[in-house]
Amino acid sequence: MDDPHSRAGSLLGDYRLDALIGESPVTLTWLAEQAAIRRPVVLFELKPSAFDRREQFLADIRVKAAVDHPLIGSVYEAVSNDQHCYATLERLPGTSLEARMNARQSLKPAQVAQILRRVSEACMTLETAGISTASLGPDDIFLDDHGVVRIANLARAGDRPPGRSADDIITLGRTLPPLVSDGRSGASRMVTLLSWMRGENLGRTMTWGEVHAYTEQIEQQLIEPVSPHVSAPPTARAVGRKSPLPLILGVVALGFVVAIGVMAMKFGSGGKGSSQQLPPPVIVLGGGHPLPDGGTGKLNAFSLSAHEVTVGEYADFLAALASLPAERRGAYDDASQPEDKTDHEPEAWTAMYSAAKAGGQWEGRAMTKDCPVVNVDWWDTAAYCTWKSCRLPSQEEWFAAMRLNLPDPTALRPAGWGPVQQVPPTDCTPSGLHGMAGSVSEWTGSFAINPANPLGEKGWVIIGGSFLKPAGGALAREWMDKRETRRPDLGFRVVEQ
Repeated sequence: MDDPHSRAGSLLGDYRLDALIGESPVTLTWLAEQAAIRRPVVLFELKPSAFDRREQFLADIRVKAAVDHPLIGSVYEAVSNDQHCYATLERLPGTSLEARMNARQSLKPAQVAQILRRVSEACMTLETAGISTASLGPDDIFLDDHGVVRIANLARAGDRPPGRSADDIITLGRTLPPLVSDGRSGASRMVTLLSWMRGENLGRTMTWGEVHAYTEQIEQQLIEPVSPHVSAPPTARAVGRKSPLPLILGVVALGFVVAIGVMAMKFGSGGKGSSQQLPPPVIVLGGGHPLPDGGTGKLNAFSLSAHEVTVGEYADFLAALASLPAERRGAYDDASQPEDKTDHEPEAWTAMYSAAKAGGQWEGRAMTKDCPVVNVDWWDTAAYCTWKSCRLPSQEEWFAAMRLNLPDPTALRPAGWGPVQQVPPTDCTPSGLHGMAGSVSEWTGSFAINPANPLGEKGWVIIGGSFLKPAGGALAREWMDKRETRRPDLGFRVVEQ
């Protein structure tokens, strides 16, 4: 291949090559357009001289194609024959952060916080799944005119490097400060957070969970009014210490900034009991109610918990089981529970509960006993309900309760991780239900057909978005073929009898 630039304007299969934007010893990267439907794409072409690398090239594309996240670019097509080997990916709308900085454009601190929050959500998903990625930089993050954030698909075959997340966080902390508009409210908060992402004053690198928690708090403080029950400390200059995290997660000494100060009050209770009373259940009267698949249906009256079951509440259940003689500890098991399932401890329960009791961190997230319990499978939830004399809601009940006095479910903004009674007002329904669009996704008692695949098999319904999977919000549903599923963003709430 002589001068690849000379091929601009020619066709490769159904794709018109518009401009060469990158070249490596192995590949050419083109801005292209799918001619038949006039769809703009990014086309990665394996050079003929590198056809011996075809299997590795296609392996990387397969991993990219398997990534399913609304913020991450999609794979459209891969073509491999004797003459050509190439793949096309979604051309992300908007402008990259690097291009904005090169043009000396800056953004409001609230916008930067929102960008980093969304990036951290995508990166936590990749990290949790163990997906290997190329390094992430500002040239891989795109922002359009409507404020929508998208990220280039950097997935690749192979084992995930152990330091990938830390390296990416450091890179963004080092490169993004010019993006923060000086003189705007919250600028000092964002600049300080970016310095922490670089590892300054911490003695360690941050996690994506910490980045998500801090940016969410900063964003809420800059966009939303402070809740009446929260008394935020005045803004003050950060006090020099070896590590500021004990200040944030423990005692609010001379204050850092408003957003982080509120976070200290929110997560710094030590987890020793409830910092506030848990919200009461919501009563749903019997009669006609909207259904998740459209139309209305008649439901009997029920009472739905306003919040997901907490770590502290689940710990009481496990303590009750432990107090029983060994031969009676299966007394609350569902009849369908497999014989080889012998207990109801959530995955990583010891670390989770220890962090909650101490007010510490678990998997990069601040914990108290009022945070939702996660890593539970369906049989764990069923046993808890039998012990508590309650039950899981059906998907119809969950949806009907969520819709009480709420004409548009998409108005709910997915909440992040945190204590169940501290869910922001934007993810609280008018009737008083907390975290229906975010917080954690929830098991239901429904075994149903996915309406998008009416000829498919039934699945166990998980409902609601989560801090790791905010797409879809309160309208999100999943159909699981295995009740053994456990996830760090999956919990449950109950119908009280």
